[in-house]
Amino acid sequence: MEGSLLTATVAALACLVLASAMPALVRRLPEPAEAAPDKISYRDLSTSTGLRAGAMITAALVGGVAGWRLDWSWDLLLWTLLIPVGVALAVIDWRTRLLPTRLVAPSYAVVCAVILVGALVEWQATDLLRAAAGWALAGGLYLLLWFVHPRGMGYGDVRLSGVLGLVLGHLSWGTLLVGVYAGFLLGGVLGLLLARLKIVESKAVPFGPFMLAGALVGLLGGDWLSLVAGAV
Repeated sequence: MEGSLLTATVAALACLVLASAMPALVRRLPEPAEAAPDKISYRDLSTSTGLRAGAMITAALVGGVAGWRLDWSWDLLLWTLLIPVGVALAVIDWRTRLLPTRLVAPSYAVVCAVILVGALVEWQATDLLRAAAGWALAGGLYLLLWFVHPRGMGYGDVRLSGVLGLVLGHLSWGTLLVGVYAGFLLGGVLGLLLARLKIVESKAVPFGPFMLAGALVGLLGGDWLSLVAGAV
């Protein structure tokens, strides 16, 4: 399904307003004890030049895409609430190599609440079960990778994968598959490129931003894959 200019505008404005609170949100995060001495603190990050404007513009653009793509639906509510948080997590992970539990954990509560209420209101169990399967599959995959090679992936990525699995799975199987795969593809290809260009250290490539970008790719291309699979 596709939305209208109205849904795109409303979602963009909602994400823009929510993202305006990003500096205050980052400033209130507790400083991690395990952070390296040379990493920027959350307080310093919250005062970075252009942080608020960049977050608001990015969230508005992605929100507009979600509004155009999803129309009025429970999924649009999910994405509108999570896009500003996703922008914050991407910035934090890029600058600190950390995905704070203080942001990821409440996201689980919000996502689960919206999905459950939507299932009750619409009396639809299929989307609920698919979301649970998405959480199990995406979270289980990342947990396995972390267990096999913990130095190559932080546990924050494992936590985030569960949230993305819920949201992507709630939309469709195609969205889940494309979103998860795209995260790995972007992380591998772009991460290697950034390391080769010396933009980031090869052993310190933040994976969270690529996971979130992959989820956006899933939103845009997931239904197309589902249609192709159905035609075959």
